[in-house]
Amino acid sequence: MTSSATQGIKTVLHPVSDLATAKTIYAALLGVEPQTDSPYYVGFEAEGQHIGLVPGGGPQGMTGPVAYWHVPDIEAKLAELTTAGATVKEPANEVGGGRLVATVTDADGNVLGLIQDR
Repeated sequence: MTSSATQGIKTVLHPVSDLATAKTIYAALLGVEPQTDSPYYVGFEAEGQHIGLVPGGGPQGMTGPVAYWHVPDIEAKLAELTTAGATVKEPANEVGGGRLVATVTDADGNVLGLIQDR
C-alpha cells in the first residue's frame, strides 16, 4: 500500500512525574538498569525494546505513553500519514545522534510517534 513500510514499534516513551520512583519501578519490571540516566531522560534497553521515561512529559508535553514506529524515511512517512488524514503534532526534528523524531495524531486524537535513525 505504501512505499515506506515501518520497522515496527521499538520505542515507547512514558511521561513520569517522579523520575526517581519511575526509574526504580521500570528497572524492576524490565530486570535491567537504565542505559541512559539523566535528569531529563532515563532510557532502558530490554529484549530489543527501548523504554524511555520523560519527566513531566518533556518539551513535547506528553500526557500518556507514546509508541514510536521506526521508519527508514521519516519525511516520506509523514507525507503518507498526512495524506491519509493524520495531523502533524510535532514535525521531524533531530534529538541527537542522528535520530529524527516526529509525532502525528490520528482521526481520534491518538498520538503516533515516528523515529528515523540515520
